[in-house]
Amino acid sequence: MTSPTASPSPAPPPFGRALCAMVTPFTDDGLLDLDGAQLLAERLVADGCDGIVLSGTTGESPTTSDGEKAALVRAVAEAVGDRAAIVAGVGSFATRHTLEMAQQAEKAGADALLVVTPYYSKPPQDAVEAHFLEVADASGLPLALYDIPGRTGTRIEPETMMRLAEHPRIVAVKDCAYDLMGTQKVLSQTDLAYYTGCDELILALYAVGGVGYISTVSNVVPRHLRSVIDAFDAGDTAGARRLQHQAMELIELTMDSGLPGTVTTKALLGALGLPGGPVRAPLRPAGREATDRLLAAYEALRQAA
Repeated sequence: MTSPTASPSPAPPPFGRALCAMVTPFTDDGLLDLDGAQLLAERLVADGCDGIVLSGTTGESPTTSDGEKAALVRAVAEAVGDRAAIVAGVGSFATRHTLEMAQQAEKAGADALLVVTPYYSKPPQDAVEAHFLEVADASGLPLALYDIPGRTGTRIEPETMMRLAEHPRIVAVKDCAYDLMGTQKVLSQTDLAYYTGCDELILALYAVGGVGYISTVSNVVPRHLRSVIDAFDAGDTAGARRLQHQAMELIELTMDSGLPGTVTTKALLGALGLPGGPVRAPLRPAGREATDRLLAAYEALRQAA
């Protein structure tokens, strides 16, 4: 009688499970605050973040220069060393510029790249595919594709995603498409590591085969959000559900209050005395009322936890 063969263990997530989409700290006069970035990154890693994503949506990438992006990668890599993966956002609406930023990030010390779908011009799917393949060939770093059609105007369709998964350096997805059917279709057909970029879906995507999250709210409560997936991994699904629900008021106020997540996150970081600083125009700071609501939700979450 043949003994059953054990199923192989799944590969570990390429960048860990708990990643923070870190804000880009600025000084009061709007300059890049590298000291603040190092302090914030060190806090995030100490409180459970496996990776730091720089120059994404939350990092105000449209309003930072290429030089600032490279300096930010160097500073954060110096601060956290090999304790966390550094994933550099290098996406833009132009393929040539994206290639240049990918090579720059690699030289600056990034461990991986986050590449958003080209925005504004709404390229068709064959052009989207060609764009990502060019970027994947331009450096030796692994890529996470950033699927956020609500901002870019263009979806990475599941069929396109499955073809892109054949490239050896395209290994992950930051999923903000709000399409669990399409996501599960890709998960069932590829080895792509899916990270939710929507804090309200941390537990939902993890439960159907995602590997973790790239979170904005974790700038403020990294340990709590990490505890959601830790509880699930430990088999405590009821506890994971409770922890996710506890965070929902803060998640909603941060991500769905009518203000961009960067604005609300920086308001709360400032109120807590943590590095963040102002936002850059055209964004405007949160008002006192919005900041007070965020603080109240933060304190309620602390009490609940």
